[in-house]
Amino acid sequence: MAKTRVVVVDDSALVRSILTEIINKQPDMECIGAASDPLVAREMIRNLNPDVITLDVEMPRMDGIDFLSRLMRLRPMPVVMVSTLTERGAEVTLKALELGAVDFVAKPKIGVADGIRQLASDITDKIRIAARAHVRRVAAAPAPGAPAAVAPAPVANVGRLSTEKIIFIGASTGGTEATKDVLVNLPADCPAVCITQHMPPGFTTSYAQRLDSLCKIRVSEARDGERILPGHGYLAPGGKQFSVERSGANYIARVVDGEPVNRHRPSVEVLFLSAARVVGPNALGIMLTGMGADGAAAMKVMRDAGSYNLVQDEASCVVFGMPREAINAGAAHEVLPLKDIAPKLLERLRASGGSMTRV
Repeated sequence: MAKTRVVVVDDSALVRSILTEIINKQPDMECIGAASDPLVAREMIRNLNPDVITLDVEMPRMDGIDFLSRLMRLRPMPVVMVSTLTERGAEVTLKALELGAVDFVAKPKIGVADGIRQLASDITDKIRIAARAHVRRVAAAPAPGAPAAVAPAPVANVGRLSTEKIIFIGASTGGTEATKDVLVNLPADCPAVCITQHMPPGFTTSYAQRLDSLCKIRVSEARDGERILPGHGYLAPGGKQFSVERSGANYIARVVDGEPVNRHRPSVEVLFLSAARVVGPNALGIMLTGMGADGAAAMKVMRDAGSYNLVQDEASCVVFGMPREAINAGAAHEVLPLKDIAPKLLERLRASGGSMTRV
């Protein structure tokens, strides 16, 4: 079997050396080049035609975001970003994912060499995923003075339905953009939305802030014990397990330092099992792009408990792992392109208005 051919782009000679060593130790991949900056990388990519590149965020001559933006417009290919565990690193990483990077690895700010070595299996796993990912071409930014893009039509309100349902979303690789695409199309009075996106500590804070700035609903990291309210989105904090519980007539968030489930913390399995147990027929489940099977079995439990489940189709996924497993488990009522999920969700809410179980 042909090896996955990787080009490493990083301004640190030490990091380039360590990443090269980690990649070359794998039987199914090889580092075919290491570039110190994007200008060197541009020629290397042109000449070597790699399958995947790893790209540092902050580099001289041209930063990683500028380079990624040009790359994804002109020669889209799988990219794994290497960022730092800082607030600035999180913000830039989210921009990179928006531009089309498949995934990212967060290296520590101190002790970088040891930190990267400890992340070896995570790095190589993400390179493998990236090599199989569906990469999209990013449209060029509009020229100055060009007419603005047509804004999406306003979404009709759902009124009283918002107090009777909770929407549950699970996602992993490619999910930051997919989840955003669903949430921005929900009205301000929609049901509460509980989200588990595989993401490390520190990054979920920036991600929640970004979603809050873009959406009609209010989005924040979930806090233990807070009420789950309509018109709000609750994101599982990185490094924690997030579920929902009942407290009298109310739903509340439960955020704990639980053990990893399916190797993940937060885990979609944990959230979806709580949806089945606590919310039952008032739950709507959504499974978006992601590698692996986290949440698939729990989504079937949700369906058996009366939820209605929508799953993203293969053509619109960056990685068709979690959705495929949910479909194979018999969890999906409908399999839809990403662009159709929010409209179908709202259609389902309105259509089921007369038959919903009241809280």
